[in-house]
Amino acid sequence: MMRRWLPGLLLSLVTVLTACGEAGAPVRATMSARQALTNPPEFLEFEAPSTRLELFREVARQSVVEAGQAAQALVLFPVSHQGELLAAPGFDPKMDLFQAPDAGAPLELVFESGGERWPDDRREGLQGLSEREAAELVARTLLAHWGIAPNSAVQVDRASGAPYAVAYVDGILRINPAFLYLAAAFGPSSLPASLQ
Repeated sequence: MMRRWLPGLLLSLVTVLTACGEAGAPVRATMSARQALTNPPEFLEFEAPSTRLELFREVARQSVVEAGQAAQALVLFPVSHQGELLAAPGFDPKMDLFQAPDAGAPLELVFESGGERWPDDRREGLQGLSEREAAELVARTLLAHWGIAPNSAVQVDRASGAPYAVAYVDGILRINPAFLYLAAAFGPSSLPASLQ
Protein backbone atom coordinates (compact mmCIF):
# COMPACT_ATOMS: atom_id res chain seq x y z
CA MET A 1 0.00 0.00 0.00
CA MET A 2 2.84 2.38 0.84
CA ARG A 3 4.35 1.81 -2.61
CA ARG A 4 1.22 3.24 -4.28
CA TRP A 5 1.17 6.66 -2.57
CA LEU A 6 4.96 7.18 -2.16
CA PRO A 7 5.55 8.32 -5.78
CA GLY A 8 2.58 10.70 -5.51
CA LEU A 9 3.91 12.11 -2.25
CA LEU A 10 7.36 12.64 -3.72
CA LEU A 11 5.89 14.32 -6.80
CA SER A 12 3.76 16.61 -4.58
CA LEU A 13 6.79 17.51 -2.48
CA VAL A 14 8.87 18.35 -5.55
CA THR A 15 6.01 20.45 -6.95
CA VAL A 16 5.62 22.40 -3.70
CA LEU A 17 9.37 23.02 -3.37
CA THR A 18 9.63 24.11 -7.01
CA ALA A 19 6.68 26.49 -6.65
CA CYS A 20 8.20 28.09 -3.55
CA GLY A 21 11.47 28.85 -5.28
CA GLU A 22 14.55 30.08 -3.49
CA ALA A 23 14.33 32.88 -0.97
CA GLY A 24 16.16 35.96 -2.16
CA ALA A 25 16.54 34.71 -5.73
CA PRO A 26 17.02 37.59 -8.17
CA VAL A 27 14.07 38.68 -10.23
CA ARG A 28 14.41 37.73 -13.88
CA ALA A 29 13.42 40.47 -16.25
CA THR A 30 11.15 39.50 -19.12
CA MET A 31 13.18 41.68 -21.48
CA SER A 32 16.81 42.65 -21.83
CA ALA A 33 18.04 46.08 -20.80
CA ARG A 34 18.67 46.99 -24.44
CA GLN A 35 15.06 46.12 -25.28
CA ALA A 36 13.85 48.15 -22.30
CA LEU A 37 15.72 51.22 -23.50
CA THR A 38 14.00 51.19 -26.89
CA ASN A 39 10.56 51.20 -25.27
CA PRO A 40 8.73 54.38 -24.24
CA PRO A 41 9.58 55.37 -20.64
CA GLU A 42 5.93 54.92 -19.63
CA PHE A 43 6.33 51.21 -20.38
CA LEU A 44 9.00 50.89 -17.67
CA GLU A 45 7.26 53.18 -15.22
CA PHE A 46 4.75 50.47 -14.39
CA GLU A 47 7.20 47.56 -14.23
CA ALA A 48 7.84 46.19 -10.75
CA PRO A 49 10.69 48.01 -8.96
CA SER A 50 12.54 44.68 -8.61
CA THR A 51 12.38 44.18 -12.40
CA ARG A 52 13.65 47.71 -13.05
CA LEU A 53 16.44 47.19 -10.50
CA GLU A 54 17.57 43.99 -12.23
CA LEU A 55 17.55 45.82 -15.60
CA PHE A 56 19.60 48.65 -14.05
CA ARG A 57 22.14 46.15 -12.74
CA GLU A 58 22.33 44.59 -16.21
CA VAL A 59 23.06 48.03 -17.73
CA ALA A 60 25.74 48.70 -15.10
CA ARG A 61 27.42 45.33 -15.67
CA GLN A 62 27.37 45.92 -19.43
CA SER A 63 28.87 49.40 -18.96
CA VAL A 64 31.88 47.81 -17.24
CA VAL A 65 32.29 45.25 -20.03
CA GLU A 66 32.09 47.92 -22.76
CA ALA A 67 34.26 50.57 -21.02
CA GLY A 68 36.92 52.07 -23.28
CA GLN A 69 35.88 50.15 -26.41
CA ALA A 70 35.62 51.98 -29.70
CA ALA A 71 31.95 52.75 -30.17
CA GLN A 72 31.80 51.44 -33.73
CA ALA A 73 29.44 48.80 -32.42
CA LEU A 74 26.43 49.79 -30.37
CA VAL A 75 27.41 50.65 -26.78
CA LEU A 76 25.18 51.83 -23.94
CA PHE A 77 27.24 54.91 -22.99
CA PRO A 78 29.03 56.40 -26.04
CA VAL A 79 31.16 59.51 -25.41
CA SER A 80 33.31 61.58 -27.74
CA HIS A 81 36.87 61.90 -26.47
CA GLN A 82 39.61 63.63 -28.45
CA GLY A 83 37.81 63.09 -31.72
CA GLU A 84 37.03 59.42 -31.04
CA LEU A 85 33.73 57.85 -30.06
CA LEU A 86 34.34 55.46 -27.15
CA ALA A 87 32.31 53.64 -24.53
CA ALA A 88 32.40 55.68 -21.31
CA PRO A 89 33.97 54.31 -18.12
CA GLY A 90 31.66 51.77 -16.53
CA PHE A 91 29.94 52.14 -13.18
CA ASP A 92 29.25 49.76 -10.33
CA PRO A 93 25.77 48.15 -10.20
CA LYS A 94 25.49 49.54 -6.65
CA MET A 95 26.14 53.14 -7.73
CA ASP A 96 23.20 55.45 -7.00
CA LEU A 97 22.99 57.74 -10.03
CA PHE A 98 20.52 59.97 -8.18
CA GLN A 99 23.26 60.98 -5.68
CA ALA A 100 24.88 63.75 -7.71
CA PRO A 101 28.31 64.85 -6.44
CA ASP A 102 28.56 68.29 -4.89
CA ALA A 103 32.16 69.31 -5.39
CA GLY A 104 34.00 72.09 -7.20
CA ALA A 105 32.42 74.56 -9.58
CA PRO A 106 28.79 73.83 -10.41
CA LEU A 107 28.20 72.34 -13.82
CA GLU A 108 25.84 74.39 -15.98
CA LEU A 109 23.16 72.30 -17.67
CA VAL A 110 20.66 73.52 -20.27
CA PHE A 111 17.42 71.58 -20.78
CA GLU A 112 15.62 73.79 -23.31
CA SER A 113 16.97 72.73 -26.69
CA GLY A 114 13.93 72.86 -28.95
CA GLY A 115 13.90 69.04 -29.18
CA GLU A 116 11.81 66.73 -27.03
CA ARG A 117 10.56 68.57 -23.95
CA TRP A 118 11.49 67.18 -20.51
CA PRO A 119 8.25 66.62 -18.55
CA ASP A 120 7.99 68.50 -15.24
CA ASP A 121 5.26 66.34 -13.66
CA ARG A 122 6.44 64.26 -10.72
CA ARG A 123 6.44 60.49 -11.14
CA GLU A 124 6.36 57.83 -8.44
CA GLY A 125 8.59 55.64 -10.63
CA LEU A 126 11.28 58.34 -10.43
CA GLN A 127 11.34 58.50 -6.62
CA GLY A 128 8.85 61.40 -6.74
CA LEU A 129 10.97 63.50 -9.12
CA SER A 130 10.08 64.76 -12.56
CA GLU A 131 11.95 63.43 -15.58
CA ARG A 132 13.78 66.74 -15.83
CA GLU A 133 14.91 66.61 -12.18
CA ALA A 134 15.96 62.97 -12.52
CA ALA A 135 17.85 63.78 -15.74
CA GLU A 136 19.72 66.57 -13.96
CA LEU A 137 20.87 64.25 -11.17
CA VAL A 138 21.92 61.50 -13.58
CA ALA A 139 23.69 64.03 -15.84
CA ARG A 140 25.70 65.52 -12.98
CA THR A 141 26.58 62.09 -11.55
CA LEU A 142 27.70 60.55 -14.85
CA LEU A 143 29.62 63.59 -16.11
CA ALA A 144 31.54 63.70 -12.81
CA HIS A 145 32.12 59.92 -12.88
CA TRP A 146 33.40 60.13 -16.46
CA GLY A 147 35.70 63.04 -15.59
CA ILE A 148 34.03 65.38 -18.06
CA ALA A 149 34.40 69.02 -17.03
CA PRO A 150 33.34 71.21 -19.97
CA ASN A 151 34.17 74.91 -20.14
CA SER A 152 30.65 75.83 -21.24
CA ALA A 153 27.09 74.78 -20.52
CA VAL A 154 26.10 71.22 -21.39
CA GLN A 155 22.91 70.81 -23.36
CA VAL A 156 20.83 67.89 -22.04
CA ASP A 157 18.55 66.35 -24.65
CA ARG A 158 15.76 63.81 -24.17
CA ALA A 159 16.38 60.82 -26.45
CA SER A 160 13.31 58.55 -26.23
CA GLY A 161 13.70 55.12 -27.78
CA ALA A 162 17.43 55.51 -28.36
CA PRO A 163 19.41 52.26 -28.41
CA TYR A 164 21.75 53.69 -25.75
CA ALA A 165 21.24 54.82 -22.16
CA VAL A 166 23.25 58.08 -22.16
CA ALA A 167 25.51 59.59 -24.84
CA TYR A 168 27.85 62.59 -24.63
CA VAL A 169 28.86 63.86 -28.06
CA ASP A 170 30.03 67.34 -29.06
CA GLY A 171 29.04 68.93 -25.76
CA ILE A 172 25.51 67.52 -25.85
CA LEU A 173 24.37 64.94 -23.30
CA ARG A 174 21.55 62.79 -24.65
CA ILE A 175 19.66 60.84 -21.98
CA ASN A 176 17.22 58.08 -22.78
CA PRO A 177 14.29 58.72 -20.37
CA ALA A 178 13.69 54.96 -20.06
CA PHE A 179 17.13 54.74 -18.42
CA LEU A 180 15.97 57.20 -15.75
CA TYR A 181 13.30 54.71 -14.62
CA LEU A 182 15.96 52.00 -14.37
CA ALA A 183 18.33 54.27 -12.41
CA ALA A 184 15.48 55.30 -10.08
CA ALA A 185 15.00 51.67 -9.04
CA PHE A 186 18.29 51.87 -7.15
CA GLY A 187 18.44 53.97 -3.99
CA PRO A 188 16.46 54.36 -0.77
CA SER A 189 13.22 53.05 -2.27
CA SER A 190 14.87 49.80 -3.37
CA LEU A 191 16.19 48.89 0.09
CA PRO A 192 14.22 46.72 2.54
CA ALA A 193 12.66 48.78 5.32
CA SER A 194 14.96 47.11 7.87
CA LEU A 195 18.05 48.58 6.17
CA GLN A 196 16.77 52.15 5.79
